[in-house]
Amino acid sequence: QAQLAESGGGLVQAGGSLTLSCAASERVSSFNAMAWYRQAPGKQRELVALITKGGNTHYIDSVKGRFTISRDNAKNTLYLQMNSLTPEDTAVYYCNAKTVVVVINDYWGQGTQVTVSS
Repeated sequence: QAQLAESGGGLVQAGGSLTLSCAASERVSSFNAMAWYRQAPGKQRELVALITKGGNTHYIDSVKGRFTISRDNAKNTLYLQMNSLTPEDTAVYYCNAKTVVVVINDYWGQGTQVTVSS
């Protein structure tokens, strides 16, 4: 059972930057994909950014050009660099890893709070 642990959340002013990290208990290169999700109060959890095993990336429109997902295989760590933050980015951010063995298996971290003040 893979374990994921996020860090790097906090309080930042609008326009600021934060980098989230997700340390994995297994080789990140072994997952079919890794992703960052977020959940704001009263809203459903949404996919923010995803990186495939091959290194392809996908972002939701609202973060394109501002967020960058990356992976350090040597450190078994996933990152989310967030720039030009706005209050709408305020949420709990979750690290996710996916493996595909007949069905998709999802692993989740405990989440880290990101609060952007105006």
